[in-house]
Amino acid sequence: MFTSQDRLAPPQVRARAHTATSRTPVVVVASDVISCAGVVSQLRPRPEVLLLDYAEADRAEVAVIIADGIDEATLRTLRALRARGTSALVLVVTQVDDIGLVAAVEHGVAGIIRRAETTADRLIAVIRAADAGEGTIPPDLLGRLLQQVGTVQREVLGPRGLTFTGLTDREVEVLRLVADGFDTAQIADKLCYSQRTIKNILSNLMNRMHLRNRCHAVAYALRNGLI
Repeated sequence: MFTSQDRLAPPQVRARAHTATSRTPVVVVASDVISCAGVVSQLRPRPEVLLLDYAEADRAEVAVIIADGIDEATLRTLRALRARGTSALVLVVTQVDDIGLVAAVEHGVAGIIRRAETTADRLIAVIRAADAGEGTIPPDLLGRLLQQVGTVQREVLGPRGLTFTGLTDREVEVLRLVADGFDTAQIADKLCYSQRTIKNILSNLMNRMHLRNRCHAVAYALRNGLI
């Protein structure tokens, strides 16, 4: 299933900046020094982020992990960062297969970007979205994620009579709209609620069900046949 044996190493490049409340503390973790240096060089001049050492990962609000694929070594790094208290994970990856995609979401990845599609502006946008609790994933990968999780429901959970319970109708409707790609403002408009209400619905749902982010919530609901 997983073929790469490369271990993700701590970044070797350090960049400092004056702390400002508008800056998002970010740590970069890469499988090699060159990849780390390339991403750090793109992020260093940006006023939106404050780069930290790997040793300071417990202070980071977002971790950017650069990897060739989503293999066991990558998943170990994700678990380690979560254990250190990093609240949001962004994955810059060369290749993504269906199994790795689901595993990444289950490990709390809030944003996924292909290396070939990564620019400084794109990475900053995904970092800021992750810091705000929003999930970001390329449209084709989202379709694959939904298909993969749907297959698990149909072929694994469904035959065993397993279903998801404990959500209100309003929570289900919000999750369905999230799965359809609508943002908070669009969901609020469609359901005639305030944006604050929609954010509270999602926050309460994720806290109650121990879900890490919106992508994880959608995957969890799909897997259990809710949407």
